[in-house]
Amino acid sequence: MPELILRAVRADDYDGWRPLWDAYNAFYGRSGETALDETTTQATWSRFLDPAEPVHAFVAERERDLLGLAHCVLHASTISTASSCYLQDLYTLQAARGGGVASALIDAVCGFARRAGCARVYWQTHEANAVARRLYDHVAERSGFIVYRRAP
Repeated sequence: MPELILRAVRADDYDGWRPLWDAYNAFYGRSGETALDETTTQATWSRFLDPAEPVHAFVAERERDLLGLAHCVLHASTISTASSCYLQDLYTLQAARGGGVASALIDAVCGFARRAGCARVYWQTHEANAVARRLYDHVAERSGFIVYRRAP
């Protein structure tokens, strides 16, 4: 099998990244009337390419085809002098699932966070996402925290 390459996104990845991004958002119900607006998607893409932004994107590539994406945000913490890394988005193509792409993307983000001096990498998923949760239970510790949110 050809080598899986994990790397930061480049400006010329947009055409391969966009279908992954759209599929990820559709998976979480952000499509049709609830789809992200184009301005948000373009701003997100621009942030990945701006070295002043704390938002970073990685892709998994095999034979020049993008199979998955991972987006993370580095931020300060109140419980450590070291920064934290929030793995905000993780998605792999359906055809690539079960082949180690998602765990390789998690490892790539963890390596990036370690090099950036972060004390931890953390993420969340929907409680109904049983497939992802099986992987996450294998590669990380479940924190036990429940996420709440509200509009400001």
